[in-house]
Amino acid sequence: MDKFVVRGGNPLLGTIKVSGAKNSALPCMAAAILTEDELILENIPQVQDIETERKLLSSMGAEVELGYGRAQHRTHIKCSLLSDPIAKYEIVKTMRASSLVLGPLIARTGMARVAMPGGCAIGGRPIDLHIRGLEAMGATITQDHGYLEARSPNHGNGRLRGAHILFDKITVTGTEDLLMAAVLAEGETVFENCAREPEVTDLAALLAAMGARIEGAGTSTIRVQGVERLHGARYRINPDRIEAGTFLIAGAITGGDLNVDGCEPKHLGAVISKLEQCGVKIDVSESSVRVRSGGELKASNISTEEYPGFPTDMQAQFMALATQTEGTTIVTENIFENRFMHVQELNRMGANISVSGRTATVTGRTRLQSAAVMCSDLRASASLVLAALVADGETILDRVYHLDRGYENFEDKLRGVGAQIRRMGEVFSKNRRATDPR
Repeated sequence: MDKFVVRGGNPLLGTIKVSGAKNSALPCMAAAILTEDELILENIPQVQDIETERKLLSSMGAEVELGYGRAQHRTHIKCSLLSDPIAKYEIVKTMRASSLVLGPLIARTGMARVAMPGGCAIGGRPIDLHIRGLEAMGATITQDHGYLEARSPNHGNGRLRGAHILFDKITVTGTEDLLMAAVLAEGETVFENCAREPEVTDLAALLAAMGARIEGAGTSTIRVQGVERLHGARYRINPDRIEAGTFLIAGAITGGDLNVDGCEPKHLGAVISKLEQCGVKIDVSESSVRVRSGGELKASNISTEEYPGFPTDMQAQFMALATQTEGTTIVTENIFENRFMHVQELNRMGANISVSGRTATVTGRTRLQSAAVMCSDLRASASLVLAALVADGETILDRVYHLDRGYENFEDKLRGVGAQIRRMGEVFSKNRRATDPR
């Protein structure tokens, strides 16, 4: 099992390039199910969740072709024949986005059998919102032995029908899944209380390029006029705002001068605002953000919210930064109920953090020290790397396969701007080399 070894003390200097957004790429790949034509997706990150999605689509009968060499971030998907519309547990058990194929499968084939989501143990992501939405569109849903089975209406022409759907709770994957179901439904579907994340608008833009009729993506109300079929398209995935935010904090916590290039600054508003409140100097250009030390860091409270608020996927990384700020930081987690598992590991490194319910109190500034720590989930892994970058001595991080799910060449990118970080073990590295003959 791979480990990271990180020696702290180096400020990060130079330019670091952001990859495509995993959380956009996954639903966009699922959208290939909706058409018999070829879908070409560019700026696809080479991370483990994407490999899992490729295996999933292939297992259903799709033709999935990777690019190689300079085109390694391009994927061709053709679902001309979906011979086995089942998302098998043995494939999706490590990926929480498995529910994203539910809507497109039933819309395209009239049936779907999908294993309940797996992935990080950071809290529940209820599937009931997906189920209720599909039922409102005429589907029949049953649950049996860890699988959801959905079937389209057995009357009329068998297509899902448009409906008025009000989400009880804002849900990103629920919005994406039902949006994909609605584009092939008969009539109009109106969604209210939708997620407004850039990943939702990215998917909607792809669907529109495929011939879907969608209005309001990026707002709380989305209207969809169903069409009978979609066609193929070529589409470039947005840059990863969470990876970009992680690197911004890396530059800030090390007191470096780091240019995060190839990002979309307008997607980083809440993170940039908080860093500025902490005393970090920020320069924003059209497609990059430069972060520089502004002297001593100051404490600033955060409360996670749906977009455009402070993202839950940046909470752990900001907590690592908070250990190096002067004063007390209050971190409130409003999205997931079990997303403080990194606290124990940060405290092992010398942090002073206490947790009560959904609130963590970080007393800074503390001197972090090297330790052997355990990664519990994707973003917790990133927070421990950030802490290790400023810790005395050499920190060993175990179970970094969590990080490989969502960050492309993470250690290579950090090493390129001065971090002392190396990987012990070759499991994922060998897999990457096998798909890239360079």
